[in-house]
Amino acid sequence: MNKKYTFAILAFAATAAHAQSDASQETPPYTVTGNVAVTSDYMFRGLTQTWGGPAVQGGFDLALANGFAAGTWASSVSDKTYPGAALELDLYASYGTQINDDWSWRVGLYGYVYPHGNLDDAGLRSRSFNTLEANAALAYKWLTLKYSHALTDYFGIDTEQGYRGDSKGASYVQLDAAIPLNTEWSLALHAGHTRIGTRLAVPYANGADDPDYSDYGASVKYQFSTHWNASLGATYASNKAFYGTTSSFRDATDTRDVGGTRGFAQLQGTF
Repeated sequence: MNKKYTFAILAFAATAAHAQSDASQETPPYTVTGNVAVTSDYMFRGLTQTWGGPAVQGGFDLALANGFAAGTWASSVSDKTYPGAALELDLYASYGTQINDDWSWRVGLYGYVYPHGNLDDAGLRSRSFNTLEANAALAYKWLTLKYSHALTDYFGIDTEQGYRGDSKGASYVQLDAAIPLNTEWSLALHAGHTRIGTRLAVPYANGADDPDYSDYGASVKYQFSTHWNASLGATYASNKAFYGTTSSFRDATDTRDVGGTRGFAQLQGTF
């Protein structure tokens, strides 16, 4: 579904003392994990990134015992949304710790890179889609509240795309719940809101000019083996007046509701 909806708060096991021995079990200095996935629709903050098509995804994560973490993740995307690009490459780093058994926090930077993606590939003025965000998250048990703040233009939104101004400072706030139902099944719930901070210079024919919207999601995951799981879910994004007839950068007559209500299925492996 989305690497970006899901924000992992990394917790590290404390050193366990042996009752009848001077020896102790030390926390590993670092852990490395990886993931691969195939999804029927890559959804990011309630909007399809593949024009409703499937995506192949995967990445690696490094977590240090001192609370630092870093990783990379990639997914195929549609050049109808990101002209010239076939790939989204994410690079991220963060620091966080456990406060106690129930609470933890994490702050970090998250970069979205679209190799070869640029508006000039669609015959418009040059503008990259690359975006850098700062974020902070607070987690309580299976609940996570996260805030992301754009340090650059938000995925290329600027006057070159027909807006009144730039989109630096765009924000996204989200609340996620990862609820274990038993050893094999789990439920994920999500709610988020995107604030862009600028509007179209010329409204659409229906009068819509404000890109701000809210999104919601729910999915159920089945862990059918140690390293493999399958998920089914649905998302909903508001502001149909703005996103309901989004035009492809490749062909203005090729339109799609990139938000609305959408379902997805995903197969993921972790190692």
